[in-house]
Amino acid sequence: MNDKTLHFLKKRFQNYYQDAHIHLPPEYSTREWGFILFDDMPKTVMRRHMAFGSPGELQDYLTWRVPAHAYYSVAYYEYPSASNMKDKNWIQSDLVFDLDADHLPNVPESYSDMLENVKQEALKLYDFLSDDFGFGEEDINIVFSGGRGYHFHISHPSVRSLGSAERREIVDYISGRGLDISQIIGKRSVSGDSGRRDASMFVFPSENDGGWGSKINHYIISYISNIVNEDKPVKRLTKFSGVGKTTAEKLVNIFNNEKQLSLLKKGKIDMVSNTSKKLFEYLGKQAVENIIANVDEPVTSDIKRLIRVPGSLHGGSGLKVTVLSASQLENFKPLDDAVVFEDNPITLNVTQPSTIEMKGNEFHVYEGVQELPGYAAIYLMCRGGAEYGQNRA
Repeated sequence: MNDKTLHFLKKRFQNYYQDAHIHLPPEYSTREWGFILFDDMPKTVMRRHMAFGSPGELQDYLTWRVPAHAYYSVAYYEYPSASNMKDKNWIQSDLVFDLDADHLPNVPESYSDMLENVKQEALKLYDFLSDDFGFGEEDINIVFSGGRGYHFHISHPSVRSLGSAERREIVDYISGRGLDISQIIGKRSVSGDSGRRDASMFVFPSENDGGWGSKINHYIISYISNIVNEDKPVKRLTKFSGVGKTTAEKLVNIFNNEKQLSLLKKGKIDMVSNTSKKLFEYLGKQAVENIIANVDEPVTSDIKRLIRVPGSLHGGSGLKVTVLSASQLENFKPLDDAVVFEDNPITLNVTQPSTIEMKGNEFHVYEGVQELPGYAAIYLMCRGGAEYGQNRA
C-alpha cells in the first residue's frame, strides 16, 4: 500500500470517527487499549498499554490518531496502562468467543459465502449460550468483527473470575470435544443377574435431559419428522443403510402417531426395531457434527486478550465492527449492513483482480485503472488489492 493510498484511507476513516458511536465496554477505564495506526503502516505496530478515563478521551484519540484497527482488553486491570503485563494487576475478564470463517471446515471461495457460513456458526453458538448456559439475550453481546467472523462478549459477573482452564472446558462442551456419544445414544452394556451373562441395552436421550442429550433427541426427531412429511417418506428412509421397506413403513407409522412420537421424545424407544435403532445411532453421530459450534479456543481461554472495539472500523475491509442483538443476527447482511462509506465513485488502480459483492451489487474488477463506488473502492484498497488514483505504486 503506497503513501497516497494510506493518506486517502486515513482521511476517510478520520471522517467516520468524527461522528462515530463507539460502544464502550463495561468499566472501560479499567481496560487496556491497543491500536494499529495508519501512520505506522505498512509496518504493523501495535500501540498498546493505553487507558482512557472518559469517552471524550477515546473519541479524541480515534479522531486525531486515526487507527486502522482498534482493540481493548477482555480483562479488567487495576493499572491498565502499566507497560509490563505483571504490573497491570489482573482483576477479572469477560468471557469472549471468536468465530472465524477461515477456521471452519469446507471454507467457500466467495467472501459473501464465507460470511454466510460463519453466521450459521454464530447462530449455533447463541443457542448453546442461551439454552445450555442460561444466559439471557441482554447478557450476550454479539459483534460482527468487520472481517471474517463474529465475536461474542459476556460480561456477566458469574463468568468474570473464570480461569483459562474453565474457559477451555466451556469451549470443549460447545465444540463437542471429548463428547462420548455412546453414553448418550446407542448400545450400552449392563450387568446381568448373578450367574447370567452381561447384556446390552439401547439408550436414547429424552428431550428433558438437558444439554447434549436433549439436543440430540430434538435433532433426530426433527430429522425423521421432516422426512415423514415428504411426499414419499418410505422411499427416502430406505436410502439409509440397513433400512428396508418394512422398517421404513413402521417408522412412518410411529412418527404419524402422536402418542408414540411423544414417547420417543421422552426417550422411550421400545417400539422401535433394532434396524431403526441403528438409524437413530447413525443420526446421533450426525447430530453432533451439525450441532457443534466451531469457536476459536485460544481466544476464549486467553484472559488478557485484546479484541476489536465495537463501532470501530476494520482496517482490512473498511467495514464497521457492528453490534447486533440476537434478533438482528439471523437477517444481518454484513456486506450491506456494515458498510459505512458512500457511493460516490473513486478512481483507483487495481493490482489484484477480484469479484466484490457489496450492497446488493457485484463488481468484476480487473487489473488496471477504473472507477468503483466509494465503499467498494475503499474495501479493495483496505484489502491491498488496489492503490488510490491512476498511478501505479
